Amino acid sequence: MGATGTGAGPVIDLHTHSTVSDGTETPTELVAAAAEAGVDVLAITDHDTVAGWAEATEAARLHGVGLVRGIEISCAWRHSSIHLLGYLTDAENASLGEELARARDSRTTRLERMVARMAADGIPLGYDEVLAQVGPGATPGRPHIADALIANGTIRHRDEAFRSWLGDDSPYYVGHYAPDPVRAVELVRAAGGVPVIAHPFTRTRSGALDDSLVERMREAGLVGLEAYHRDHGPAEVARATALAERLGLLLTGSSDYHGEGKLNRLAENTTAPDVLDAIEAASSGVTQVLRP
Repeated sequence: MGATGTGAGPVIDLHTHSTVSDGTETPTELVAAAAEAGVDVLAITDHDTVAGWAEATEAARLHGVGLVRGIEISCAWRHSSIHLLGYLTDAENASLGEELARARDSRTTRLERMVARMAADGIPLGYDEVLAQVGPGATPGRPHIADALIANGTIRHRDEAFRSWLGDDSPYYVGHYAPDPVRAVELVRAAGGVPVIAHPFTRTRSGALDDSLVERMREAGLVGLEAYHRDHGPAEVARATALAERLGLLLTGSSDYHGEGKLNRLAENTTAPDVLDAIEAASSGVTQVLRP
């Protein structure tokens, strides 16, 4: 568990996914699993969409779980992928909504091209099999290709697909539209939300996030860094902590839970209550933390 999760107080997990993007549990099932795991406050942060918010809100009220409504925006910088968590944004904000829709549309065409490359190389997979794994209204992504390969018996777990065929350095990789991270921060702030870089120094992504980019994002309104995450070792936590101290950023911790889609477990890293209070205070208040 991350250092922010130690000691007494509510258990706060600020990064999870449902079937609305690449998780394996519906928003209702996700909230129920969080309640069973002892999570007091959960953030739903599906990729490039707020489509799961309404269902998660209903489930949170039913199970007595606090809910932070959020999104995870995929950004592109120097041929690397940077993910930005946007908490408590206005779901009706047109500019942010249009940007997210553009990203989702690009993801769809990208998957079709990836599958075509894989099939041409003898990997047993059809695009219709991938579409069967994408739930109604869900944001399509590479994990859905992995799920199709699991369903047809080629592999047993998503991690196998990413190690062999779906990584950023794979010959089958195809990029998709993603906003510049500074622009994404500006969009989240304009929508009344609070931007936090997800797993900023993860060791499993190609490229490295440059401190100078974080500084530019801070100038645009960045509020925090997700320091405590499964993909961060002690060196990455130390780097995030030092950078946050220098730039006046908050430090969060989260599971990045995807159900059975990843090994990550709910509340394996958590966020301190005063940090959640600061996140809420930094928002416009249009979308508030749902209290149990």
